[in-house]
Amino acid sequence: MSKKTRANILLLITAIIWGFAFVAQKAGAVLEPFTYNGLRTSIGCLSLLPVIAVFSSIEKKNAVEKGAVQSQPKGDRKTLIVGGVVCGLILALASNLQQFGIYFETDAGKAGFITTLYIVIVPVLGIFLKKRVTLKMWFCVIVGALGFYLLTMAGHGGGFKLENGDFFVLLCAFVFSLHILAVDYFSPKCNGLKLSCIQFFVAGSLSLICMALFEHPNLEAILDCWFPIVYAGVLSSGAAYTLQILAQRDADPTTASLIMSLESVFAVIAGVIILHERLTLLELLGCVIIFAAVILSQLPSKDSKADQQ
Repeated sequence: MSKKTRANILLLITAIIWGFAFVAQKAGAVLEPFTYNGLRTSIGCLSLLPVIAVFSSIEKKNAVEKGAVQSQPKGDRKTLIVGGVVCGLILALASNLQQFGIYFETDAGKAGFITTLYIVIVPVLGIFLKKRVTLKMWFCVIVGALGFYLLTMAGHGGGFKLENGDFFVLLCAFVFSLHILAVDYFSPKCNGLKLSCIQFFVAGSLSLICMALFEHPNLEAILDCWFPIVYAGVLSSGAAYTLQILAQRDADPTTASLIMSLESVFAVIAGVIILHERLTLLELLGCVIIFAAVILSQLPSKDSKADQQ
């Protein structure tokens, strides 16, 4: 098996894990949002600690074999901490908006597709960073908006009234776009796994503080909900993020984006199989249109091909 094939398989497993995580979040909606989110992101932080230890051990061993002295400059440590805090603050807002959306009855599959819109939103937000947006991306934004309308409004009497849950998930897609831009800025400057661990710690801490201030956690309900919490914490956060890092070393960037966008498809499949969710014909059409916009946005344009040559 070639390295690229193995990488693509790992990315597919990652997409499946993330897709099924929407079901875990739906099952976890029996808990109040800050409670569920605080527990799962804190577990995500803890699950990355042994992974970081293993990777650090491997890096030290490789450094010793090459006769190199391994140390982390103070500037890198500062960037790591600042980046972890910034990404954690944004992640806390995005993930809690998403969980509030699911808490207010948005289906797991629908939440998956609405969240996937961040892939189309990111390039548009790049305008504020003085990045050029191609005509193809503007077309994808319009197509994505049409799909969003069919998925959330057209099947509920038409008009432009959003359900509460769908509105929160749409806000989450915008904030996740900011998170992508923040990670894109900080991750090349520091250790990706450590950055993720710190952001999970910050997001979990903020969510638990909000839980203590605004919610009424019940220990018995939390223990009854242990599996969705552990799945979203260990598999969706720790395991999937590690698989993504390992896979993207050998994967083609465009192929990686396309495979990971399948997360939304697996969210619908998981919702149908496990939660017996059903989408109307218009909602299914909306899913197809959103997915088409996401796929089109990830395909290389003539300009990018010319740049590579």
